[in-house]
Amino acid sequence: MIQETILLVDDEKEIVELLDIYFRNEGYRLLKAFDGVEALKHLREETVDLVIMDVMMPRLDGIAACMKIREEKNMPIIMLSAKNTDMDKILGLSIGADDYVGKPFNPLEIVARAKSQLRRYHRFNKDAPARGSENELIFEDLVIDIAKHEVSVDNRKVKLTPREFSILELLAKHQGQVLSMEQIYTNIWPDPFLDGGNTVMVHIRNIREKIELDPKHPRYIQTVWGIGYKLDGPS
Repeated sequence: MIQETILLVDDEKEIVELLDIYFRNEGYRLLKAFDGVEALKHLREETVDLVIMDVMMPRLDGIAACMKIREEKNMPIIMLSAKNTDMDKILGLSIGADDYVGKPFNPLEIVARAKSQLRRYHRFNKDAPARGSENELIFEDLVIDIAKHEVSVDNRKVKLTPREFSILELLAKHQGQVLSMEQIYTNIWPDPFLDGGNTVMVHIRNIREKIELDPKHPRYIQTVWGIGYKLDGPS
């Protein structure tokens, strides 16, 4: 079995060393960086399966680094921050992070979240069958290739984060069916729903901005007020 590689990025060396111990005990290969610039250097030189990154760092902070990463790569990114307000979390998710964990945290929780992200990421990228029409979902000009983990609109490739792809795939496989925010959340995230509605809304908005010509008047993902979302119109 190929050893999975996790990049830990935090200017607090104690946190990096603590997480390093927990992840190595689980059999992962670890890379370490102490700011966003070092993180981007590792990503240019190494194959990385998952990034765990702090928000507040010198030289290049986590928000800017996450945006840079998302220009080229789609591996899961878990953000860490002492800033725990809903708006901080929404900002982190909006710029491409797949999860956001407040400090202080339990290292075992970070390991559990990382494992969940990696399972989903590798299921879409490696374990999907290589061929077969059932792996391609077509909604007019929107094409979702399950096997290749790719999305295109009008023959234009669209870059989605792993979590955004998971949501779009879920809606596509239940085409015409209205899914509540709780149903979407519990299918995609490992945590209890609680106040997960805002998280779902942010991800839906991000997907629309990437696949819709006019996100304010969506063609694909429809809002059913008071209930949830649906995707209609497969050809």
